[in-house]
Amino acid sequence: MKFISAFLLLIAGISAHAQDTLKYTSTEIIYGRKDGMALTMLQVTPRSNANGKAIIKVVSGNWVSSYKRAQRFAETSQVYLDAGYTVFAVMHGAQPMYAIDEQVSDLKRAVRFIRYNAKTYKIDPAHIGITGYSSGGHLTLNVALTDNTPVEDSKDPIDSVSARVQAVAVFFSPTDFLNWGQKGFNAAKSDLLLRQAGVAGAFDFRIWSDSVKLMIPVTPARRLELAKEVSPIYAVSSDDPPVFIVHGDKDLLVPLQQSQSLLQKLEEAKVPCQLLIKPGGGHGWVDATAEEKQCLAWFDKYLK
Repeated sequence: MKFISAFLLLIAGISAHAQDTLKYTSTEIIYGRKDGMALTMLQVTPRSNANGKAIIKVVSGNWVSSYKRAQRFAETSQVYLDAGYTVFAVMHGAQPMYAIDEQVSDLKRAVRFIRYNAKTYKIDPAHIGITGYSSGGHLTLNVALTDNTPVEDSKDPIDSVSARVQAVAVFFSPTDFLNWGQKGFNAAKSDLLLRQAGVAGAFDFRIWSDSVKLMIPVTPARRLELAKEVSPIYAVSSDDPPVFIVHGDKDLLVPLQQSQSLLQKLEEAKVPCQLLIKPGGGHGWVDATAEEKQCLAWFDKYLK
């Protein structure tokens, strides 16, 4: 028994030492609540050389978010941490429980929360970047390109600040569900395609019904309207923050056309933008360090 106790103490000591030798600290933060549950994020802060600027990493895959994925995002943020950025790995309400429009609202709440508490987190509220991969990139673009003005007449002081970000970097992100891979093919209309891809819940838009006291599906017409509203390409305007896009030319899940179309729209609006095409890249690749460093250079340039 004494041997077991001593062994456990040794393991605990090794674990604590490992945490002490990390180049960063990690803290879980509650940034909101909904349906009796907490919305959380991981704040990852460099132990030295912090530059007072923040990068939000949207924790999402197939519009699903999880603590395990957030931990992985935190652990793979060394490129940003080494440069002095404080990283916030933000989790959102996941499908099939919450559709895309609700997820975007969660993330805008997170941006407002971070900005409202900027002094506590020792960051400049005017220097916040945001990044994401695949569905995380899609949600990132929705946050960055759609309206982010403060919420009026709210009793919550966090709603009184803007959800605007100052720079964006995304990887292989959906941008236009109404023209998926080719002009006129509306992916949001294809229930079979959405089910096969495991993302039908992300498009299961619902509204509250006073008559039956339940959340009920929206009408088919409204569903198509919402599919357009959550397609960030239709929200592009000249005052949008600079956008950096990375996409593989062999992506079989999200067509390269999605990024190319968004780039064209941003260029037409004269928004600073760049598309980096990864030769032979699919929907993700083993080592994206080189591309992450180019994203870092983008943030360094526009969050200076």
